[in-house]
Amino acid sequence: MEEIEILSWITLDAIKKTAEVIETVGNLQTGHTMSVFCKIDEDYLELCYSDTASNFLRRFEDREELNMALETRKEETGDAPYDEDRSFDDAFDEDESTEDLSESEDF
Repeated sequence: MEEIEILSWITLDAIKKTAEVIETVGNLQTGHTMSVFCKIDEDYLELCYSDTASNFLRRFEDREELNMALETRKEETGDAPYDEDRSFDDAFDEDESTEDLSESEDF
């Protein structure tokens, strides 16, 4: 992975215009950063727009490395899908069935 600082959003926009956009993570209207994951020829890139820190362009070796960075960025911005913990729900189901049995024994 290689990374360079980009001083202007105009430069990032020019790069994005020529690229095939894979996915965008974040939103500058509701947050402070936005990452555009894209491909130009054989290069996989992340164009990071920021209103509070440096903008940068990051180049990945392959699609797998880009996918890992994409998932990481989604987790950082809260865009990752919610993963339900089934064992937590099962614990409540067991408690309810135990309560039902104890209530029926009182009769």
